[in-house]
Amino acid sequence: MIHRFLIIPGFTNSGPRHWQTLWEKHLHNARRVQMPDWDHPDRDEWVHALDDAIRKSSTPPVLIAHSCGVSAVAHWAAQRDAPIHAALLVAPVDTESENHPRELATFHPLPEKRLPFRSTLVASSNDPYCSPDVAHRLARAWGSHFVDAGACAHINTDAGFGAWPAGEKLLTQLLE
Repeated sequence: MIHRFLIIPGFTNSGPRHWQTLWEKHLHNARRVQMPDWDHPDRDEWVHALDDAIRKSSTPPVLIAHSCGVSAVAHWAAQRDAPIHAALLVAPVDTESENHPRELATFHPLPEKRLPFRSTLVASSNDPYCSPDVAHRLARAWGSHFVDAGACAHINTDAGFGAWPAGEKLLTQLLE
């Protein structure tokens, strides 16, 4: 089966060396969801942009979300309905944490409603924006398979992640 991949970066977008950008370049049939304002995210605007990208997909897409992009997916699933093949949700942000970027205030509170599609949530044991306990709670609430990636901060370029082959293996497993 040929999958349509929608890449959903988080706050400030994913830079040129971020694993999402690298995946977008080599995954067949992948495209980035363009958000109205990467530096001042607004939940309603991001949910609308995500909904538009999903509805324009010729097949039920595979969502690949990172950070605030995970929040957008959770809010979209709580409000909207369209076929989704599966979702890889990486490094969610706890909007109740003192450490979360204040620019993400409109995403609070995160919905804890079961996602109507298969998903894997990948979290780090030392992510500054989401504790392991909260990541586990979100995975349970969303019905996601939980993967502990170990101590790797926010699973982004600043944490030393480039191509992230282990993440690609998780994506392959999700699609099997």
